[in-house]
Amino acid sequence: MCEEKVRTEEYKVSGEKLVGQIKELVHEGNIRRIIIKNDEGKTLIEIPLTLGVVGAVLLPVWAAIGTIAALVADLTIIVEKVDEPRV
Repeated sequence: MCEEKVRTEEYKVSGEKLVGQIKELVHEGNIRRIIIKNDEGKTLIEIPLTLGVVGAVLLPVWAAIGTIAALVADLTIIVEKVDEPRV
């Protein structure tokens, strides 16, 4: 039986760099969820990602992320990544 190992990573970014950083992370792959928090630690948006969710499906999400980036100066991105299971 193989179990997925999930690990989290945190990135501190400014609002102007938010969209670029998230696009880079999504491009890397193996991401299960992205959580964006403000500088007070309040969750602003939580984005679950599954394999095959790309393109037009993410357009509303990118619009929401762009709005957050325009309104908030300092943000924390929390990324849940799935490590490849060992056989």
